[in-house]
Amino acid sequence: MSARLLSGAAALALTAGAASADYTLHIIHVNDLHSRIEPINKYDSTCKAEDNAEGKCFGGVARVATKIAELRAELAGQNVLVLDAGDQYQGSLMYTTYKGDAEIEFMQQIGFDAMAVGNHEFDDGDEGLAKLADGVSFPVISGNINVSGSNVLAGKIDDHLVLEVGGEKIGIVSALAVDTVETSSPSEAVIFSDEIESLQQDVAVLTEQGVTKIIALNHVGVGKDMAIAAAVDGLDAVVGGHSHTKFSNTEEGAMAYPTMVDGVPVVQAYAYSKYVGHLTLTFDDAGNVTEASGDTILLDASVAEDEGIVARVAELAGPIEEMKTRVVAEAGAAIEGDRSVCRAMECAMGNLVADAMLDRVKDQGVEIAIQNGGGLRASIDAGEVTMGEVLTVLPFQNTLSTFQVTGATIVAALENGVSQMEEGAGRFPQVAGMSYTVDPAAEAGSRISGVMVGGAPIEMDKVYGVVSNNYVRNGGDGYKMFRDAENAYDYGPDLADVTAEYIAANAPYTPYTDGRITVK
Repeated sequence: MSARLLSGAAALALTAGAASADYTLHIIHVNDLHSRIEPINKYDSTCKAEDNAEGKCFGGVARVATKIAELRAELAGQNVLVLDAGDQYQGSLMYTTYKGDAEIEFMQQIGFDAMAVGNHEFDDGDEGLAKLADGVSFPVISGNINVSGSNVLAGKIDDHLVLEVGGEKIGIVSALAVDTVETSSPSEAVIFSDEIESLQQDVAVLTEQGVTKIIALNHVGVGKDMAIAAAVDGLDAVVGGHSHTKFSNTEEGAMAYPTMVDGVPVVQAYAYSKYVGHLTLTFDDAGNVTEASGDTILLDASVAEDEGIVARVAELAGPIEEMKTRVVAEAGAAIEGDRSVCRAMECAMGNLVADAMLDRVKDQGVEIAIQNGGGLRASIDAGEVTMGEVLTVLPFQNTLSTFQVTGATIVAALENGVSQMEEGAGRFPQVAGMSYTVDPAAEAGSRISGVMVGGAPIEMDKVYGVVSNNYVRNGGDGYKMFRDAENAYDYGPDLADVTAEYIAANAPYTPYTDGRITVK
């Protein structure tokens, strides 16, 4: 049973009729694919062709397409919605090369019913999101962003929508993380409002229209999704993204699928095309959920790849294959870059990238390197290191930025970096040339102590040379204190190239941690 988009007037005109007490809705969902058009390895990075042939890899859009098609076939004649909770953009050479064209093409081929705006849909400004909204035939929505003042987005992003599925009206509301202004690049014309307040307003609008079954399709992270489930009256389920959280009833350490919050099921399907979620909701005659069940489905080698998509992906990969497969170095052991580590403590990938940055500019009087943990997007396995792997870790095309700030500003930057540790925020600072201690239990703004630079206590009035990436230097991830830095130069070499050259110069590179960050 396919979904049919209703206009507001049509939604109001649709007669409620005699609703079935056993109305069941199947929600198939993905989130945070991050341009993993091709299969990934166990580190969420580029999968070598030979490893994929040996059945060692996961995901890729060809498997996503197969699994969604299989589920649609299994559920033929039943009530089905296929939803995407945001962040199709950014994360591989497919995005940096084609700037959304590949993601749009395959989303169209798979056929979604709706998509939430993710923060990375703004990575190429309002224009990047507009390209997506124009390129797909299904609605791209977000209720807590006002785009009416953006000359490229006005009229393209709706607050909410109503879909007819099996004769029933299904309302979809949506929210995007309000810190997107810090984690991506929306224009100043895009105005954000509080997620919970916005969702409650949109639920009220739909309820006025007689919609009794309402799903939140969010890109705010699991913590905020839980708060939304508890606070927003009238929601029947929350389908989320942004935090890349693993929900599973079979995998150790995962959250239960679904996780119930005050009777509202909350789900997410990890990230990087590795899983597809399948949530089954049963509603009573009044539109209340009486049963919620399901699980995420691992897209391993047992899921066949859609042959047509495999051929098209190979065609798109052709022009970038040489760069992607070029061996640039060797790693003596796996380099840990998982977000759960690099956003919470010192990690080997953070040390590698910060060391590489500092090494590149050490002859310029620079003493300190700061790299945001959220800019590290994957691990690298032991053995040969390809440029494709490096670009999967560092896909944002950030450049080296050098500047000068006082010790007091550096401490303020570190406080910002650790201010949202409990949320797994990407601002967590990986460093080189310095060390610090953080107490996550302390109040945000007073968590940092024991800051050392070059083995000596930091001097608050002293001016230090710093290297970071241009995103952080220009205020990304909350680092606004760097915007007014002295002698700033944001146009250094690409961070991925710097890192690849550093690994090569130190091959075989041995990953390490040395205690430069102490977590109490």
